[in-house]
This record gives sequence, structure tokens and C-alpha cells, in this order.
Amino acid sequence: MWATREWVGKWYPANATEKDFLHHYARQFNTIELNTTHYRIPDEATIARWRGAVSDGFTFCPKWPQQISHDAGLLGVEAATRAFGEAIQGLGSKLGVSFLQLAPTFSPRHAHVLRQFVENLSPRVPLAVELRHADWFKPSREADETFAMLAANGVATVISDVAGRRDVLHMRLTTSTAMIRFVGNGLHPTDYRRVDDWTNRLQTWLSQGLQTVYFFVHEPDPNTLAPEMCRYVAQSLNQHCNFNIQEPKPLPQVVQGSLF
Repeated sequence: MWATREWVGKWYPANATEKDFLHHYARQFNTIELNTTHYRIPDEATIARWRGAVSDGFTFCPKWPQQISHDAGLLGVEAATRAFGEAIQGLGSKLGVSFLQLAPTFSPRHAHVLRQFVENLSPRVPLAVELRHADWFKPSREADETFAMLAANGVATVISDVAGRRDVLHMRLTTSTAMIRFVGNGLHPTDYRRVDDWTNRLQTWLSQGLQTVYFFVHEPDPNTLAPEMCRYVAQSLNQHCNFNIQEPKPLPQVVQGSLF
């Protein structure tokens, strides 16, 4: 999220105002997991404002509305799906991959519902799906068929690496795009070791044909620490994967002069 007041004076200029936070965010980062769309479908004016606030090369990854993913469980959501898809298409070249996070109760027994949703998706927008029920990552016919279905339809998987929840951490890629959601533990040393592990794994995947990586960093309250971890991620990927990511950098602070 860009509306983080605690970043003013460190990652944003000291005189930054809330209406310009997105502009300043896009000068430090090149993408965002757009969580606000989880709560309502944005109107055309909002989409235009977001699009105009960022420079070319920045991408939004909108999170699907909870009314579709959680409240309705993907059932009977044709109208809302169409409205959301058409809205985010308005981002044009600044649309990355939309992010469908399913409820923790959405298990392999609901595989047919996900298949119907994906195969009838209209309009077709770039899509990645996060499966959170632990049974998706145990050997089963339903899981194998679902991942194969996602691959056949060009739908990526979201890989969530949450400190303390390794039971739902999987390594299933269905397209040449990887979307990784990294949830840290307050910059504990294990956060850095986990990032190092990701760098090594991504090196391997890139050598095997991976084309695009989205790496979203979250830190628990306060999420004000996320830029520090983002900086480490960028440095690590630049060094070991030959990326050229502009790492976020703290801004110089204005020091008031003194009169003697």
C-alpha cells in the first residue's frame, strides 16, 4: 500500500502530501499488490488517476474483490467478474497480473468451481491464483488436475512464503511468471536467510525458462519496515540473477541550519 504516512521523511519527501503518495511510491518501487481493489471495484476516474500517477514501466497487480473470491466463493459472479475485468483493463500497459486470493476454506473439493471460473473468465485478464488450503499441497488427483488446468489456461500460481506457516508454502509454477508473496517477521535474521533461499531458487527457475518475477514483500505490523526488506531483495536479485532493479533508497533529510 502506498498510503503509509510513516514513510514521509524517509522513503517519501518530507513535504509529501497524501494525494501524491502513489507518485512517490512509484519512484521507489516498480509494482504494487493493489489491495484496495479487494474491497471495491474501482470506477473509471479512479483507474485513470492511478494510471496517471505513475511512470511507464510501473505495474499494478490488482487483488480480486472479496465479493467474488470470498463472499460468493466464485459462484454466480459473472456480472461482478466482468465489471472488475473491464475496470482493470483501463490500466492499459500498467496492468500487471491480477491476483485472485481464495478463502482458506476453498479446498480441492471445490476444484470444479475454480475450473469453471477460469475457463469462463471474461474478459480475459492476466491472472494468478493463490490457493491457501493446505490440502492443495498434498498429493491428490484434484490438485494435480487443477494445476494442469491452470497451466492450460495460462493462469499463474501465487506462492506465499509466510513466516511460521510453511505448511502452505509450495513450489508449483504453471506459467513462465512467478508471483511470490513474502511475509516477513519484523526483519528477523531468518527473513534474510529466506530471501537468500529465494534468490538461489529463482536463479534455477530463470535458467529453466522463467520470464517474469513479481516479488511482493510484507512485514507484520508495522509494515513500515517493508522497504528495508525490499531493498535487500533488490540487491540480492541484482547481484545473483543479473537483474537491474532500482532499489528503494532512503531520501536525504533536510537539516535546519543554526544561527550563532
